[in-house]
Amino acid sequence: MAVCRVFTLAILIGGLAAQTLSRAEPTVVPLWTEAVPGAVGQEEADRPTLTVYLPLPALNTGTAVIVCPGGGYVFLADNHEGKQVAEWLNSLGVAAFVLKYRLAPRYRHPAPLLDAQRAVRLVRSRAAEWKIQPDRIGIWGFSAGGHLASTVATRFDDGKPDSSDPVERASCRPDFLILAYPVITFTEPSLHAGSRNSLLGPDPDPKLLEELSNEKRVTAQTPPTFLFHTTEDKAVPPENSILFYLALRKAGVPAELHIYERGRHGVGLGLGDPVLSTWKDRLAAWMSQRGLLR
Repeated sequence: MAVCRVFTLAILIGGLAAQTLSRAEPTVVPLWTEAVPGAVGQEEADRPTLTVYLPLPALNTGTAVIVCPGGGYVFLADNHEGKQVAEWLNSLGVAAFVLKYRLAPRYRHPAPLLDAQRAVRLVRSRAAEWKIQPDRIGIWGFSAGGHLASTVATRFDDGKPDSSDPVERASCRPDFLILAYPVITFTEPSLHAGSRNSLLGPDPDPKLLEELSNEKRVTAQTPPTFLFHTTEDKAVPPENSILFYLALRKAGVPAELHIYERGRHGVGLGLGDPVLSTWKDRLAAWMSQRGLLR
């Protein structure tokens, strides 16, 4: 009996090892293969990309998430708000696409928005290739990346049917939205001045501040949303998430909000913290409830 158990265990371990070996390495794809709209040069900073993390075929749910790391629109926290997030999504059977979007001071609005909208279109246009369902594509943003993700989720179109570019013919509407300690508003008293100034410059047009305060752009067509924040966040006040949640509620959009008492800004998945790390479990439960993990 013991020999049989050892043999069975060896088969299981061998199967898992084979699956691990078959996991595709992340690949980087450009958002545009030709000229990048509004590019000011030909350097690395002028070329937005997606890093593609695909789950094991046996786990694949057909769901995909575009991940927008934070960094105040001046850098990308692409490890704990990018790579780690992608690998966690893969463990759920979800394909992940980490977005490298254009940054200040070299770029300001609308360059990051154009990049994020293009990312949604690109993933949707290549859904069959990446074995995902075109109506199960979400976007997840952290901090300033949360502002970018919520901007995409409140400014989208059904595609441009007359475009010669097949990518542009795809819709840029996300099917669901995940926001982690997001910047939402560019108006007092809860704004994050650093993100605002980086995206819009030191003396922005007041009309643009209103337009890019995303709690004011929510409609019934805004996708279902999951929000996470902490009360102790000193950089981006939790009122940002609350404002967006209340706007979603008013518009009748399905939404779930979790505000933890403790935790600094920029915790990512909260790995290593026995309390904060449970927020990702709340997110997985929400995704499962919405039928995104089967």
